Amino acid sequence: MSQESTPDSQFSLLKSRRFAPFFSTQFLGAFNDNLFKNALIVLLTFQAASWTVLVPEVLSNLAAGIFILPFFLFSATAGQLADKYDKAKLARLVKVLEIVIMGVAALGFSSHSLPVLFVALFLLGLHSTLFGPVKYAILPQHLREDELVGGNALVEAGTFVAILIGTLAGGLLAGAGGDPVWVAYAGLLVAVAGYLTSRGIPAAPAPVPELIVSLNPLSETWRNIGFARQNRTVFLSILGISWFWLYGALFLAQFPAYAKNVLGGGESSVTLLLAIFTIGIGFGSLLCERLSGKRVEIGLVPFGSIGLTLFGLDLAFASPAQLAAGAPLAVPALLGLFSTWHVLFDLFALGVFGGFFIVPLYALIQLRSAPEQRARIIAGNNILNALFMVVGALAAAGLLGSGVSIPLLFGIAAACNAGVAIYIYGLVPEFLLRFVAWLLIHSIYRLEQKGLENIPDEGPAVVVCNHVSFVDPLVITAASRRPIRFVMDHRIFRAPVISFVFRHMRAIPIAPAKEDPAMMEAAFAEVARALAAGEIVGIFPEGRITDNGEFYPFRSGIQRIVGETPVPVIPLALRGLWGSFFSRKDGPAMRKPLRRGLFSKIGLVVGAPVAPEAATPEYLQSLVAELRGDWK
Repeated sequence: MSQESTPDSQFSLLKSRRFAPFFSTQFLGAFNDNLFKNALIVLLTFQAASWTVLVPEVLSNLAAGIFILPFFLFSATAGQLADKYDKAKLARLVKVLEIVIMGVAALGFSSHSLPVLFVALFLLGLHSTLFGPVKYAILPQHLREDELVGGNALVEAGTFVAILIGTLAGGLLAGAGGDPVWVAYAGLLVAVAGYLTSRGIPAAPAPVPELIVSLNPLSETWRNIGFARQNRTVFLSILGISWFWLYGALFLAQFPAYAKNVLGGGESSVTLLLAIFTIGIGFGSLLCERLSGKRVEIGLVPFGSIGLTLFGLDLAFASPAQLAAGAPLAVPALLGLFSTWHVLFDLFALGVFGGFFIVPLYALIQLRSAPEQRARIIAGNNILNALFMVVGALAAAGLLGSGVSIPLLFGIAAACNAGVAIYIYGLVPEFLLRFVAWLLIHSIYRLEQKGLENIPDEGPAVVVCNHVSFVDPLVITAASRRPIRFVMDHRIFRAPVISFVFRHMRAIPIAPAKEDPAMMEAAFAEVARALAAGEIVGIFPEGRITDNGEFYPFRSGIQRIVGETPVPVIPLALRGLWGSFFSRKDGPAMRKPLRRGLFSKIGLVVGAPVAPEAATPEYLQSLVAELRGDWK
């Protein structure tokens, strides 16, 4: 990876050679796919009689099926190729294929041959299938971890903007009259531009050049999904992404009928709905970097799912019960109705929260997938995405065919979204815990962080910290890139309200030897098992929350831990929590809400690791005290 300076914002990546050529290439590819696909659908919808005897409804669904078919047939092979060969070279070859495809499309238009155009559409689906694993697997090779969220946000925002502009351009070209071969010529121009930008993508060496490519789509698809299942969080993230595509595609597919039959708008109103939804996704995606602090913050995922549910339900209730007088209405007349603005707000919010939901999930897959399997895991993700979208389309068709209205369909989808979210977060509490921690430091506190690079990205370690309040573990969790298993007094572990959080953090309750020696020994045994498994364990060596703002003497438990399992010890210091709602200043904690108001500033400082043999209680306390300074 190139050692360029850290960008001030995600938009600085657009000036970087590590990202800009790739971004332009994928943007032009998504634009071209939608330009050709929508132009073809518009032509088949309004000029079907001149092409075939099939009705337009059948043709549009047939076109959609032909485009998505390659994702099922070739995604597994595409993933293998992206792991075996340099991804930059693959990107250029895919762009050459795109140029050839536009030549096939030109032949189809000039000969007025629908079969040839369907072949071109199938090949465009293949083009997207081949580029998919390259698109997401190349980012971790060219971007640092603190750039992954921003890079993914730009890719997602750019993709949806490209879809919007490509859809509009395709519709305009198809509806302009004249020879439709100009659609292919426009696509050819875009494909050539995409090839030229792809030449600027830096090398992305193959992680497994010795890989033997298997052409059996069934066995390789199963193997790719098996790679993903090796990491439960990665696999459930893939399921979450696939659900989002089902959910989003279900809404998008209903826009034409919804605009006409529910809002009472004309053809241009469909474009309005698509534009608002797309702008929302772009805005939400770009906002992810600011809300996550330039790191993969999976706490945004539950936040996103909550918004997807609430605004999906609100859209169902906000939809007009009857058509406006004088329908179909032009866009200006439609915008004169309050109900339209309510609907547009819900669509924008759905897009925003969709961005919150999907960007961290993509970044999480890239970060936690094994590098030598990353492209194949992403290929498995693409297959499941396509499968979920097909299932969603069939379910929607079945419900609508049974008499369910479009607003009710939206409501059912939103209710299902809530059920899916609860199921996933029940299986992987880490998502929900990160959300609680993220919410804490964004709604009550403003957290200043320093020295987080001292917490290792992998391997076992013990972190020690001063104990100021009941939410100390949550504040540290919100700042740490890795989960931490905290050892805490069993009374705090069972404290009302937050006990649920501590249990799902897999905290380790401990009691003094005089009170419950069996619990104490069980706690030390669990700590040893956690460290042996490569986890990080957090302890508060004072053994109690301070009630005067000062340190209590660090106890000897830390020496026993590193004596039995020698690992680095990392000193942490919390600052500014003394006097907060969760501290014991002036009596019991949690008695005076908002005692310091909202957004009060707190800090976390992380010191350099200490060798296990030097980790005496006295030395560690002096380090933590120095890190904290005078700011309690």
